[in-house]
Amino acid sequence: MGHIAPEYLSTGKSSGRTDVFGYGIMLLELVTGQRAIDFSRLEEEDDVLLLDHVKKLEREKRLDAIVDRNLNKNYNIQEVEMMIKVALLCTQASPEDRPAMSEVVRMLEGEGLAERWEEWQHVEVTRREEYSRLQRRFDLGEDSLYNQSAIELSGGR
Repeated sequence: MGHIAPEYLSTGKSSGRTDVFGYGIMLLELVTGQRAIDFSRLEEEDDVLLLDHVKKLEREKRLDAIVDRNLNKNYNIQEVEMMIKVALLCTQASPEDRPAMSEVVRMLEGEGLAERWEEWQHVEVTRREEYSRLQRRFDLGEDSLYNQSAIELSGGR
């Protein structure tokens, strides 16, 4: 569990992009030293899934909190940052948005990661803004029963 792509869970169909998702999760496990699903994280936060945990820490720019403590800061920060970015690109929810494995190899070799990451960041920011806007709209917002003005009904028919 935790390595299985969302589309495989819902359709039961596998593809090369399904494998890319699993590879991304494996990269996150290597960098963090944590399992894909860890219920002990519930004591401190809401993120049981390693992917959600890493996404949150990456948004907060807390790379030091992502990396396995057992490494005792004995790692190349640029390489770790590259691996995290590749892993997050591999674990996008939509299989069409994930890179092909050949592209993953090129990114790990240093080709095309910056462009792909910039594109993903833009999409992620837009997605989070849309989610936040919808959340505000339905939290006693525009469509709320508490926010409706009275209307005059027509007479009986």
